Amino acid sequence: MNIAHGLPDNFNADSYDVLVVGAGYAGAVCARRLAEALNFKVCIVERRDHIAGNAYDYEDEAGILVHKYGPHIYHTYNDRVHDFLSRFTEWTDYQHKVLANIHGTLMPVPFNHQSLKLAFGEEKGEHLYRKLVATFGQDKKVPILELREKNDPELAEVADYVYENVFLHYTMKQWGKTPDQIDPAVMGRVPVFVGDDDRYFPQAPHQGMPKDGYTKLFENMLNHDLIDVFLDVDVRSIMQLTDTSVMVCGKPYGGEVIYTGALDELFGFDEGPLPYRTVDMVFETLPEDQFQPVGTVNYTVSENFTRITEFKNMTGQVVPGKTTIMREYSRTYLPGVGETPYYVINEPENIELYHGYRDRVAKLVNFHPVGRLAEYRYYDMDGVTASALELSDEIIAHH
Repeated sequence: MNIAHGLPDNFNADSYDVLVVGAGYAGAVCARRLAEALNFKVCIVERRDHIAGNAYDYEDEAGILVHKYGPHIYHTYNDRVHDFLSRFTEWTDYQHKVLANIHGTLMPVPFNHQSLKLAFGEEKGEHLYRKLVATFGQDKKVPILELREKNDPELAEVADYVYENVFLHYTMKQWGKTPDQIDPAVMGRVPVFVGDDDRYFPQAPHQGMPKDGYTKLFENMLNHDLIDVFLDVDVRSIMQLTDTSVMVCGKPYGGEVIYTGALDELFGFDEGPLPYRTVDMVFETLPEDQFQPVGTVNYTVSENFTRITEFKNMTGQVVPGKTTIMREYSRTYLPGVGETPYYVINEPENIELYHGYRDRVAKLVNFHPVGRLAEYRYYDMDGVTASALELSDEIIAHH
């Protein structure tokens, strides 16, 4: 892998078989697979000054490894994804746990046996738990809609408590909505876990953190003689689309294009910008060994931020007397001014707008949108990886 900042004066796109836009999961996975499987020479252009996309991590001034774009918690049910990524990192045995700060009491999320006793008191909480076990069985995730459907006042009381104290106010902060704007169908999917497992992903067979961090994972993935990476390059300065071809540096490009950016940006928002939520992240280093007992604490009924992450609790890094935390403040994304779009607003009119942009590239047989922004959908890291593996399968089969 060769990494440079900016394009060289003698840059020639035709010397590459593949142009990849973006050095996050989608772009890096496709780049590695096409270089390995087809011996394709790959050019990656990345607008930011680093690889690894939103998974980028680095050591801050206190020497603590932090995630610049918010906490990234690796977990997957997909064996193929896990096997592929495991080529480029060893994993720690980290098991993610989340607590909700509910009126000053820290309760496990998803709501479980321990949460019930903290919320309702030891005796009543145990009684409610036994009723849940008798009704649904043990170690089951049960949506609160199913609790309500039993027409049992006590189960409805649990559903109401979880809705009000875990879901409602947190969702209002996260999405900027009032209670009447929150889809009841979404509310109904909020789970209660009938069991004692307090992990956030209790059933995911593969979970942990990359032993040396995410950036190192990407360095290893991109470490291939046929891959060149050019940072600080906005692809719009070299690439334009017509109805029939992809133009790079003013002439038609005949190689494959893997595009992982936002389609509305590529077209100058000419049909309107796609809506997202973004997050303002405020980092703070504190003079103490540990600030909170787990990696993430959600503030579900108080504060104007949504959650606090403490990175040492996730990475296992030992830095005595110092810890770095991060608060997240959710708000509306402003397009075209350099902000990071994080969360797709999955409403019918937005999906229709996206498909208007997607239809404009559908006839370009060598242009392949893939990933969170290009597909306008929310992906965890494993979902992006799976999508990129599937796309690279198709390109490999074609060639």
